[in-house]
Amino acid sequence: MNAPAALPVSGIGLAKAAEVAPAALVGFKAHNLQAMAAAGLPVPPGFVLGTPWCAWHRRDPAVARERLREALAEWMRRLEQACGLAFGGDRRPLLVSVRSGAAVSMPGMLDTVLNVGLCDRAVHGMLRLTGNPRLVWDSYRRLVQQYAHVVCGADEAPFDALAEAAVARTGVGNARELDFESLAALARESLALYADATGAPFPQDPREQLESAAVAVLGSWGSPRAAEYRRLHGIDESLGTSVTVQRMVFGNAGGTSGAGVGFTRDPATGENRLYLDFLFNAQGEDVVSGRHAVTDTARLPASLPEVAQRLEALRGPLEAAFGDAQEFEFTVQDGRLHLLQARAAKRTPWAALRIAVEQVREGLVTPAQGLGRLAGIDLGALERRRVADPTEVALAEAVPASVGLAVGQVALDTAACERLRARGRPAILVRQDTRTEDIAGIALADGILTAQGGRTSHAAVVARQLGKVCLVGCRSLRIDEASRTISFGGVTLREGETVCLDAENGRVLDGEPDFVVERPEALLEEVARWRAAAVADAA
Repeated sequence: MNAPAALPVSGIGLAKAAEVAPAALVGFKAHNLQAMAAAGLPVPPGFVLGTPWCAWHRRDPAVARERLREALAEWMRRLEQACGLAFGGDRRPLLVSVRSGAAVSMPGMLDTVLNVGLCDRAVHGMLRLTGNPRLVWDSYRRLVQQYAHVVCGADEAPFDALAEAAVARTGVGNARELDFESLAALARESLALYADATGAPFPQDPREQLESAAVAVLGSWGSPRAAEYRRLHGIDESLGTSVTVQRMVFGNAGGTSGAGVGFTRDPATGENRLYLDFLFNAQGEDVVSGRHAVTDTARLPASLPEVAQRLEALRGPLEAAFGDAQEFEFTVQDGRLHLLQARAAKRTPWAALRIAVEQVREGLVTPAQGLGRLAGIDLGALERRRVADPTEVALAEAVPASVGLAVGQVALDTAACERLRARGRPAILVRQDTRTEDIAGIALADGILTAQGGRTSHAAVVARQLGKVCLVGCRSLRIDEASRTISFGGVTLREGETVCLDAENGRVLDGEPDFVVERPEALLEEVARWRAAAVADAA
């Protein structure tokens, strides 16, 4: 097959002149990064291989890979020059992230590989460059695990077990608290496990790492979870994903570093306030993967007040730049804020109504635009259910990631949700953590309850967008897959028994409580006036 005459590659913050390519060509993630960089916001430099690369890779992978190799080499030279670092160098090594980015937002459905470029040689260069051995060894063990899973398809569970064993040996609370000696040992154990799991040693050529990571990101467009998400949302399969390569910034660099996700408005209620999750000494995947408790948000203003103030101050400029409420991912390295992504915030239908009305009042959008944003929502059915007796004793407490009330029967996986739905019964999907691999079960369930994860994890974002009641971080929840039971302290429920998720108060209740129904009448009346005015104007 003849290769296309030109495949799009464009820079992110590499040129003096603003470079903002159409979202259809580079994906919304890169388009918005380019727009933020052009506006002077703190975005790490990088480049993007546009969405046409994905279709060509699927049609003719061998030829596409050769052209991909050439493009990566050329643009990495430009990135090296901009950063003053050398990819694969042994003195001042450059590390990069390799991320996906479709022309429509698909949170967590496509793949990412971080810390690309670390190898045995680069480890020594990073140690000299940063003077931070903990950062270097932590990043190395993360790369080995993520590369094994994303690029080679290896199971992550054995790598997680290594980290859990290291935590148990040292007596710390989690892997983010391990010292550099423990992390160096964990990295070496991870390298040995990689070889056992894949049948080959971990690649020590950074360029091989980069090329293989880019191919894996392109290939993730065809993953089962991405296909299911496209089916649920009617997304055209031919759109494809881009590949964004950026200089790494390190949230795992110590006590004045971290990673987080923010929303310019509350995506559950629509309230005009900053909605934030943050973890100190962490990388972004720790927050969005849904596999970790997100516990540091309240400490951020006291520990890093200037960062907290900057995040609050960004709300207005981000909404003004993109004309809508935004979700944004960020990293703080040594007290310095870096923006890694911004996109239109996924929100509950209730929040969508409030945000549309308030943004029209603020003059940010017109009534016609507000109506357009509400076009896919059945406003006549919009309601919130609340427990009639708020003093009712709860089985457990959790972090609400949505609003409302859901009553259903316990289901421990997607298959159980399917069985319940086939019998016309509502399901409550109960999982250890919020993972996007559960997208089919999330779509079938009336509510989602997890033991781990935060309210801004990718899976929680998807659940919220689908209008599902969602509680995360239920610390007392224990799941026994063998006996198909869940327990909260001394109370045990079998799969199929009824449970209630109260997202208004962050509680898990036994059985089906009495409830009251609330309708947003004042907001609905305002929307009705927009419609009447539009009809009058048309006449």
